Amino acid sequence: MRTQASLELGQHQQLALTPQLRQALGLLQCSSQELDLEIARALAENPLLQRDEAVPDAAAVQAEMLARHWARPASRTVPDDMPESPAAQTLAEHLLQQLHTTRASVRDQSLVSLLIGELDDRGRLDYDPAAYRAVLPTDWDVPDEEWLAALRLLQSFDPAGVGARDLAECLRLQLRARAAEWPAPVLALALRLTRHLDDLAAGRWTKLCAALACDRAALEAARQAILRLDPHPTSAWAQDVAAYVVPDILFYDTDQGWRASLNPALEPRLRIAPDLLARIEGDSPAPGLREPLQQARLLIQQLGQRRQTILRVAECIAQRQQAFLDQGRAALRPLGLRDVAQALELHESTVSRATRLKYAQTPWGVIELKQFFATGVQTDAGEDASAQAVQALMRRLLADERPEKPWSDARLAELLAGQGIGIARRTVAKYREAMGVPAASLRKKR
Repeated sequence: MRTQASLELGQHQQLALTPQLRQALGLLQCSSQELDLEIARALAENPLLQRDEAVPDAAAVQAEMLARHWARPASRTVPDDMPESPAAQTLAEHLLQQLHTTRASVRDQSLVSLLIGELDDRGRLDYDPAAYRAVLPTDWDVPDEEWLAALRLLQSFDPAGVGARDLAECLRLQLRARAAEWPAPVLALALRLTRHLDDLAAGRWTKLCAALACDRAALEAARQAILRLDPHPTSAWAQDVAAYVVPDILFYDTDQGWRASLNPALEPRLRIAPDLLARIEGDSPAPGLREPLQQARLLIQQLGQRRQTILRVAECIAQRQQAFLDQGRAALRPLGLRDVAQALELHESTVSRATRLKYAQTPWGVIELKQFFATGVQTDAGEDASAQAVQALMRRLLADERPEKPWSDARLAELLAGQGIGIARRTVAKYREAMGVPAASLRKKR
């Protein structure tokens, strides 16, 4: 076999992220606390920058109007005089700390970091490589095998069960991590039993013995192994974040419906120091200040773009979720990042960054903007209801069940169908697990 080197000329289009664009995207995805740190660093490094303490008259009027509207904030907000509590390590920080001790390449660490950022409050992952690719640089070609390797690395971290895609995988990860606690036959049977959780919860022992080709004693040993596991292994890191944050967005009601405004208290205002600016623009320009001036102007411009983008996204959310703001979570409508991106002619990754760790004050408490994005469920009337709205309805139904005879998933599906929500029993089970509600056999009051 002979090889021959050759040179070829070709043209192709590729979006290159300039340092300025990377900085703008970084500022957009910053939380208010992270932005404060970035501004503090810029003020320390650039002598031309200073905080602009003067609030424009329009902003002052708006702030006063919003303060009157939210004179009685939701119970989940925090008084201004509440002392700041020491920051505990978050789950993401705990996982990133482990990631940095591995020998993974910079590229692999980037992929795992992205997955860590996608974990939900239970440490579970809605695994969707196609969606992740949208936020990567355009020149990154990440095959499915590489995403899977990144997932496996994440799932090897403590606590065992983190990064699972569902409850069954969460339990299997814990079983493998604690394999030494059980004899090999018990471990093997318990791993297989995790694929029959519905039957296990319902106590269908005969069916399980037949499906797993085992006797009742072996099944009981495997069941006891599973009962020693934690379905929520990341609960030690669960924090009620909304109770400790000041909202970035204020939703307020008007005669024309709900609108959104940036919280004036969190808007960073910078300006170029007038005395130094006069020296630069005077007859004898001060040496060495031209580049800091350019950087200062760029940062001020980028902060303005950040405010505009976040406000546009929040306004679009308010327009699409009017029913939720009026009626609560049960009225949340299906909404995707793509819907907002198309309406505003933005990229989906831009909308994702604009809603990352941004919180809104609503009549129903302080809510992260990402919670307004909900998947849809088709109703019998041909309309769409969000998965969160269905879960809210399920909570109402579960509140009325009899403790001695709780409703099964099949019965819940029937009750939902009676209210126009036609979904399968398996979907009901999925939503119930997401709500942290045990199966009927475990809720039964004996």
